[in-house]
Amino acid sequence: MRVTAGVPYSDWKSIAPAAARAEADGMDGLTCPELAHDPFMPLAIAAMATQRVQLATSVAISFPRSPMIVANIGWDLNLNSGGRFVLGLGTQVRAHNERRFDVRWEHPAPRMGEYIQALRAIWRTWETGEKLDYRGKFYNFTLMTPEFSPKPAKLPMVPIMIAAVGPEMQKTAARLCDGVRLHGFATRKYVTDVVRPLLAGELEKAGKSFANFEVTGGGFIATGPDQASVDRAAEKLRYRVAFYGSTPAYRGVFDIHGLTDLGIKLHEASRKGQWNEMAAMVPDDVLDLFAVRATYDKLAEAVADRFGGIADTVSVDFLPEDDEKTRRRVIDGLRQIPGSFEGFKTSFAA
Repeated sequence: MRVTAGVPYSDWKSIAPAAARAEADGMDGLTCPELAHDPFMPLAIAAMATQRVQLATSVAISFPRSPMIVANIGWDLNLNSGGRFVLGLGTQVRAHNERRFDVRWEHPAPRMGEYIQALRAIWRTWETGEKLDYRGKFYNFTLMTPEFSPKPAKLPMVPIMIAAVGPEMQKTAARLCDGVRLHGFATRKYVTDVVRPLLAGELEKAGKSFANFEVTGGGFIATGPDQASVDRAAEKLRYRVAFYGSTPAYRGVFDIHGLTDLGIKLHEASRKGQWNEMAAMVPDDVLDLFAVRATYDKLAEAVADRFGGIADTVSVDFLPEDDEKTRRRVIDGLRQIPGSFEGFKTSFAA
């Protein structure tokens, strides 16, 4: 299994030493989300401080950005990291698109599919020199002059992964992407019974397999050197399960476990603004469906039971006081868990 960690993206001065330390510890990748800060710049800083680890946005919000802008940023990050960049994209939800970003919301899965195809058409033009001529329902790119074309990178095309919650976006991921980032609000049964069969079917139709398609996430991890640390981390995750569980769009995960009533109860609490009371509505047995709770010495076994065979990559963040020996021991243990992913297989061929 591959192991990644997030970069400390809010403090640029801390990024380089943290990235170098993670690489030395044996991490496979570093990720950066788009929350209160930009997801790309921290990875540029991390690229300059490392030589081996993969660098991925997890995830950048797509629709507020033109594919041309993202193509340019992705190209530069891949070039300057020596081919280590992975573009992770997500749509966010309607409210954020319309009210936070002021962009239209329409047919998100088909539009994301075109977004991915447009990115690859642009990169193909830059690498091969072929005429840019992408025409779709949502995006059209037909102009590219030498002055605005970077020189060929002579590197593999940037892999693209997308965050996928519902079946249509999961199908888009399998059909058009190099991997999928599953939502943390997922259980092993949900991934095994619903998500994996759907992905497998779409991959087969596209002539692809899980060997070159990375599946990341699909649950949470609460860990630490002792039980008190695990308990503190678990309480934060209890709230996250309650928060996500209050969203009707995610109700299907509860439904498969006969927890529909809990989803309704959480939704009603959210509508009343009872955010501080919602976590207490999630009992331990429900929390354990969504999250691994284990100390470092038992983490590999717990992750293998929860994620083995259904995910290729998990993310683990350590405490500031954890020493190098501890971090490496935990990472090495997780990396021993078997996985099906053998690496990306991208191509500039149309």
